[in-house]
Amino acid sequence: MEMKKMRENMGWLYYQYLLITGIYVLEPWEQSVFNTVLFTMVAMVIYTSYVFVPVHVRLALEFFSELVRGQPESTVALMN
Repeated sequence: MEMKKMRENMGWLYYQYLLITGIYVLEPWEQSVFNTVLFTMVAMVIYTSYVFVPVHVRLALEFFSELVRGQPESTVALMN
């Protein structure tokens, strides 16, 4: 019973996807091409986010932590 309801729910979600994107008017091979391109683009965005966002967050945290702590005194000033 639970599997049937889940299958119906997934079918309803797929139907909503077809209606919202407007690909229900395309031929099956055109739908496949559209879905392949869409999946590829989403996969590239996820991969790029996974690879590059942590680096940028770390650099931003280092930058702002230096602003909060202030500039360290120079060693020349300490020697005088």
